Amino acid sequence: MSALSKNIQDDTIVAISTPPGEGGIGIVRISGAEALNIADRIFHSPRGIKPSLSPSHRIYYGFIVDPATNQRIDEVLISVMKAPNTYTREDVVEINCHGGYVVLRKVFELVLNFGARPALPGEFTMRAFLNGRIDLTQAEAVLDLIKAKTEEAERIALEQVTGALRDEIDDISSGLQDILAELEAYIDFPEEDLNLSPVNWPERIKIFKERLRRLSSSFHQGRIMREGIATVIAGRPNVGKSSLLNALLGEDRAIVTDMPGTTRDIIEEIINIMGIPLRLIDTAGIREARDIVEAEGIRRTETAIERADLVLFVLDGSCELTPYDFAILHKLHGKKKKTIVILNKADKGIVVNREIFENLPVAVVSALKKEGIEELREMIFDHIVYGEGSGRFEPSTGLILTRARHKLLIDEAIAAIEVALSEMETSGLLEIITFNLRKAIMALNEITGLEFTEETLLDRIFSEFCIGK
Repeated sequence: MSALSKNIQDDTIVAISTPPGEGGIGIVRISGAEALNIADRIFHSPRGIKPSLSPSHRIYYGFIVDPATNQRIDEVLISVMKAPNTYTREDVVEINCHGGYVVLRKVFELVLNFGARPALPGEFTMRAFLNGRIDLTQAEAVLDLIKAKTEEAERIALEQVTGALRDEIDDISSGLQDILAELEAYIDFPEEDLNLSPVNWPERIKIFKERLRRLSSSFHQGRIMREGIATVIAGRPNVGKSSLLNALLGEDRAIVTDMPGTTRDIIEEIINIMGIPLRLIDTAGIREARDIVEAEGIRRTETAIERADLVLFVLDGSCELTPYDFAILHKLHGKKKKTIVILNKADKGIVVNREIFENLPVAVVSALKKEGIEELREMIFDHIVYGEGSGRFEPSTGLILTRARHKLLIDEAIAAIEVALSEMETSGLLEIITFNLRKAIMALNEITGLEFTEETLLDRIFSEFCIGK
């Protein structure tokens, strides 16, 4: 049995649920059968309130006290939430402490001393799933909501947290189950007058297939909104790549000097381009390496370009192109990478002829003076949304898939449905038709977790979470 699920049923768990470091408030979260009893033993209220005897969903003032020494650890507010109306459907206590490392650690260790164990990553949300409060799509969307990089990504995640994707999948699965039941009855009772309409089955199935196809086709947009567009800033040394990164970010993130080769490693930041998250990756300049460190930086640059969705190819527009510039341009053409050419140092005057870049979009900027940056942002957006090719971003207002797991299972369901439809149009073997409809239904149920408890999958999903969620 897996590490995450073998202890899930009976233990009471505790975690520091706020990020490490100093802050106004820090939260220690407890969930499980002993949560209220532990709170009774360490929480002292001036009014004599006992959490286990108090009304649920209330906040109480008092102190955390170590019973062994009678020493006060912190002045706190505790939130008491009793099962089943909690995030995990277990008794939950949240201790709102002052947000210092020492205080939080002392409270955490005190809770451990009274029988709780440290929560594993994602264990609170996994309990919510195993206890039936949420399905797998909602659990995964919780993580997407935490990691959302733009307002649009947050909207998509929140829609799934509230069950929109689950409802759509369940509705399609239920519809296919209705048809399967009719088919099974038709097979088992061929001589009975069951008032079934076999002629309508293909059309009904095609409607569900089209709904699945629309979901599947939304994945490219969803992946971009969840992960961001990997955007590499590439070029030879000293053309202004780091200055461009700083200009796009609006802050001095990368070190900028007149010395070529200052950037030796990958620098990555997130920016918001009109609702689309870009993972901007500043790279080492491409040239003949002068030492082993620079060689490694250039190797990482080339790997980043291989994996990039978009390349911002930066050139010093104030002087003629060098053989290294042409070599990089040739590589980008050969890899068929979506590319925007950026002629930098416009404040010194542009001498490079744009015609040599053929059909590539070209932006003219002065990264140092912050000139042309807004126009470049608009060009990036237009190139992502309206550019040619299968990698084009297509805004949508409907349900959007954000997880590869969901897309793979939906595609599996579509493939099974297509086999069933093909059989209906040719041999009409009902056993093959029903087998494939079952296969499609099982794939859809695997998305939401209905009747599916493979522990390795659950571990893979919930291990991405931070501890305390």
